[in-house]
Amino acid sequence: MPNIKTDDQTVTNFLERAVENAYPNKEAFAQALKSGKQLTAYLGIDPTGPSLHLGHAIAMRKLKELQDMGHRCILLIGDFTAMIGDPTDKAAARKQLTREQVLENCKNYRDQASKILDMEGKVTGNPIEMKYNSEWLGKMSFAEVLELASHFTVQQMLERDMFRRRMSWRSICPECHHENLVSAEVQQTVTDENGKKVVLSSIDNLTWKCKECAHEYTTEMADQIHSPRPIFIHEFLYPLMQGYDSVAMDVDIEVGGNDQTFNMLAGRELMKDLKGKEKFVVACKLLADPDGKKMGKSEGNMITLNDAPEEMFGKVMSWPDGVILDGLEICTNMPGEEIDEISTRLDEGVNPVGFKRRLAREIVSTWHSIDAANRAEEHFDRLFKDHQAPEEMSEFEVSERRNKVVDLLVLAKLVPSKTEARRQIEQGAVKVDGQPVSDTEAEVEIVDHQLVLQKGKRGFARIKLKN
Repeated sequence: MPNIKTDDQTVTNFLERAVENAYPNKEAFAQALKSGKQLTAYLGIDPTGPSLHLGHAIAMRKLKELQDMGHRCILLIGDFTAMIGDPTDKAAARKQLTREQVLENCKNYRDQASKILDMEGKVTGNPIEMKYNSEWLGKMSFAEVLELASHFTVQQMLERDMFRRRMSWRSICPECHHENLVSAEVQQTVTDENGKKVVLSSIDNLTWKCKECAHEYTTEMADQIHSPRPIFIHEFLYPLMQGYDSVAMDVDIEVGGNDQTFNMLAGRELMKDLKGKEKFVVACKLLADPDGKKMGKSEGNMITLNDAPEEMFGKVMSWPDGVILDGLEICTNMPGEEIDEISTRLDEGVNPVGFKRRLAREIVSTWHSIDAANRAEEHFDRLFKDHQAPEEMSEFEVSERRNKVVDLLVLAKLVPSKTEARRQIEQGAVKVDGQPVSDTEAEVEIVDHQLVLQKGKRGFARIKLKN
């Protein structure tokens, strides 16, 4: 059995970095990790697509930490649950997949996971076990499913946010764009002429009060109105199935994204009821924009572990600036002290483009190599030059790494005065390395020895740092 790492620094880093929540609490979790006992941990992935992505990678990195600490680790492929479909964050039921589609999706998962996990244990001496939940879920009888369902109530299931949203009328506040709900309990249900139960809407004369900004508005004034949508019985059963995975494998720890908290806690309840055992849960932070929207397929910026280096680099550069700090914390191995320093610089108004480049290089280096990251950055710069900036442009040197954008515009003779520089920024005409600048007091830090300053469509200058 591998030596179990129990030192304070390793345990603290595991429970703090990239972790949104830990259950039952971090103190009890830390005590278990410091006990010296080898624990069994798992991460479950439903093969709903052929490629693992950066969201999976965040949780896999936490599983890798446990592997490095000497604990027994399982990568569980949800080949049975994927056929049902996890309702998490879905406004409508997922399209169910066939057995053939599921197996086709996951056929390369082991190779992709090996970019993060030491699957064979050649480095750690602690190989990853790979399991499939059809091994137990596919063999359960209907009587066993009913017994499992008896451990949960309908009220517990309705605590899920997406179920409450589906059962409610929803409106978007015209003032702050927050979503507000009319709970299902206050809606009247009647029987129509065909004997079917329908919700009798009374929202036409309803005055909504926004929970975010307290603004009052009528239904007619709302930006959007959404009617209740159905919830299917099989969607209620999904948390039971994921929860039973923990019981079938007799685990001590489950790792997953924060959006999986409800499902993971269902496993905690079943472990208590059926095994009389504590199960710890690590809910990892999600990569999301400043509005809370996850990076994903619909936004076109989801990074898969099969993406080419150039594609990875370009996608990171398209992310909102507000993702930089979280990205550095949960997608890279950059020391926390260095991330804190970057956070301070951003708070001071330093232009974020250089730090976003750093994030892109770190991510590409992690999944490919440093050389591949350098080539990807050069490729990105060539595309930028070919499509926006001329090959030849005036060059100017500065002695300080940090400078106000206003001062650089004047130095580069792109504007005649600071007043005009501020006016151009306010009009949205100024970019640094292709990234718009909107703050007239913004500072930029020359991270890579040079940057390209742009004013309007034709004004360009290269700013270099003196050696």
